Amino acid sequence: MNSEPVAQSLERSQIVDSQGRRLRNLRVSLTSACNYACVYCVPDGNRLHPDKNALPLAKLLLAVEYLKQVNDLRTLRVTGGEPLISPQFDDFMAALGRFEFEDVSLTSNGQLLSRKLPVLLDAGIKRINISLDSLDALAFRRIARGGELTEVLRGIDQALEAGLQVKINMVPLRGHNHEQILPMLDYCLGRGMQLRFIELMRMGHLARDGQMFTQQFFGMREILENIAERYAFKAAPSAADATAQRFEIAGLGSFGIIANESAPFCGGCTRARLSSTGWLHGCLSSSRSHYLGDVLELPREEALAAIGELSRRALADKQAERFSGDVMIMRVIGG
Repeated sequence: MNSEPVAQSLERSQIVDSQGRRLRNLRVSLTSACNYACVYCVPDGNRLHPDKNALPLAKLLLAVEYLKQVNDLRTLRVTGGEPLISPQFDDFMAALGRFEFEDVSLTSNGQLLSRKLPVLLDAGIKRINISLDSLDALAFRRIARGGELTEVLRGIDQALEAGLQVKINMVPLRGHNHEQILPMLDYCLGRGMQLRFIELMRMGHLARDGQMFTQQFFGMREILENIAERYAFKAAPSAADATAQRFEIAGLGSFGIIANESAPFCGGCTRARLSSTGWLHGCLSSSRSHYLGDVLELPREEALAAIGELSRRALADKQAERFSGDVMIMRVIGG
């Protein structure tokens, strides 16, 4: 994996847009199915979304290999739907080491974390993000519409005991869990975890129903006002292409806010998403996507050239400044 033709190295250096952005970070959705039906993701309570025309494991891995070689990808995040329920999860994780990414991580709702923790450890995973919107069992069930809070908390404790770095993702929703901001922050600070608040996104049904979005939206200003009632904090440095603004609480830890609406960060985005069915998405705010499945049937050099062109198109789909949302359901293309 370390040796490559000079021509390929030069080609990938040219895949850059007018704002100087390159594709550096790949999110791979192993499945669009989920064992939750979160209120901000799907309106109908349908937890499972069977994958149609999903790429077999060998082709999915080949797509990752080609995308990394053409774009000089540095990091990979495994997502879903819920990746831990994918029948390909174990084998996909076991194969990732051959790609020599600088960092491989995972986003999960944590419902099956206890069961799958040995797979993560065997794959050399060092950090994971767990989506957890409430520590109150009733609110948890109301938002997730599936799963058991106790199973998630048990999995988190076991991951911490195993030495994994755990971040918690919370979507504050007015009328559902916004009063849980401080209890969640207390919980994370007490366990050495960073809590990341994610502003509600205009995706799927929320892109079509502006009134519902407005009613539930709880933004960065209100989040910070809540936290200021208990903690003093200050802004902290973040990576140039980071999605979250970081804040430090002296002597206790830090938290972050992904402020899609309040503080857009599209100008520095270096992410691309590969769906389980082989579609490459350059931007969550664009319905455009680019199918890689046919390309994987080509001879290697032809395939790399085609992947390079599709990567350029995906990069061109990115918004110049701010996230505007799309009617696509988030779990189909990965978090």
